[in-house]
Amino acid sequence: MYLYKLIIKTTMNKVFLNLGLQPLANSFLKDIKKNTLQNEFFYNLKICFNSKNYLVSIAKPVNPKKQYTDKYAHRASESKTMRSAFKKIAKKLFKRFRPKKIMEIGSNDGVFLKNFDNKKVIAIEPCKNLARITKKLFKTYDDFWNLKLSNKLIKQKRGEIDLIFSANTISHIPNLKETFKGIHNILSRNGVLVIEDPSLLKVIQNNSYDQFYDEHVYVFSSISINNIIQEYGLRLFDVEHLSTHGGSNRYYICKENGKYKKSLRLKNAIKSEKSHKLHKFESYLKFSKRVNLSRKNLLNLMKSLKKKNKKIISYGATYKSTTVFNYCSLNSKIIDYVTDTTFNKQGKYTPGTHIKIICPKLGMNNSVDYAFLGAWNFKKEIFKKEKNFLRKGGRFITHVPRVMILSK
Repeated sequence: MYLYKLIIKTTMNKVFLNLGLQPLANSFLKDIKKNTLQNEFFYNLKICFNSKNYLVSIAKPVNPKKQYTDKYAHRASESKTMRSAFKKIAKKLFKRFRPKKIMEIGSNDGVFLKNFDNKKVIAIEPCKNLARITKKLFKTYDDFWNLKLSNKLIKQKRGEIDLIFSANTISHIPNLKETFKGIHNILSRNGVLVIEDPSLLKVIQNNSYDQFYDEHVYVFSSISINNIIQEYGLRLFDVEHLSTHGGSNRYYICKENGKYKKSLRLKNAIKSEKSHKLHKFESYLKFSKRVNLSRKNLLNLMKSLKKKNKKIISYGATYKSTTVFNYCSLNSKIIDYVTDTTFNKQGKYTPGTHIKIICPKLGMNNSVDYAFLGAWNFKKEIFKKEKNFLRKGGRFITHVPRVMILSK
């Protein structure tokens, strides 16, 4: 299991943003009966900045045992965009590094590993319901990643991994010390760790405060990753900027004495982050003020539209929208319902705000005037799919990078 503690001493952490009481982003409710609501879990979502290593994190992370259960709802394979993205990166990484042994930390339903020879891969997935899917395809460990699991794999002669991949998972693990020690332990001499996580720079630029929720214990920058991994015999040698999830970074990491040279892209990325003052606490105080203004503007817009008897729904029961709904007090009095393509979410209710989730085919009808883009990072895909809604006069509402109504 993940050890439930932050590796960074809190004496250097300064809180700059308070997003209030929040439920678990993945805790969709089967019903809204009194007993169900009484047992709903909330935590205080405060975001802080570490003045020593420039890491941005949740001040007090939630115990992972509450988050990653056998009822985990997210299925990466259900998004056409994500299936295509993982297929491309799998092909790209294989061509660049020619790995003989591949492991993924946080394999979800196997959307990435399916692109390789099943005999050459290892999946690490703590959510039992997802692990059951991948166990039918390749070797899977339904456990949390840490040093203990790393040692277990070595004893089973499954060490010396040439490529370790992890998309939107490393930022979820509270104990980075255990994480990176375990990775260093099992990585081959010239092996490569490739991780993808939301870009802190993009969060600041886009004012996308909804990237902060219980699972995102950290939001990394090239600067902070570079500072942290050096403690564990690893070093950052390359970085790519991605459009996925509203702006992400793909970090390339090797052992301290690995053969890879520091790329020009990485040098430029660090230079850019410093020019935007991601290493200065003052930058985050300014960001906090913009977030507070965004909340005020979004709530005022929604209320003004409801006064005009406009029907407002939300498109996408995303983890991001959980933060927005609860922070901005957007409940069923303002949003009639939420549409989502994920079958496991349909018929349930949003965490904290208790808005009904239904199938898009039923929800996107002629009576809808406005749809809030809960899945704003899939805007292009959504607009293409819902062109009839737009053609008939329907409009989308977004809060990224600012609150506005969209018709195209």
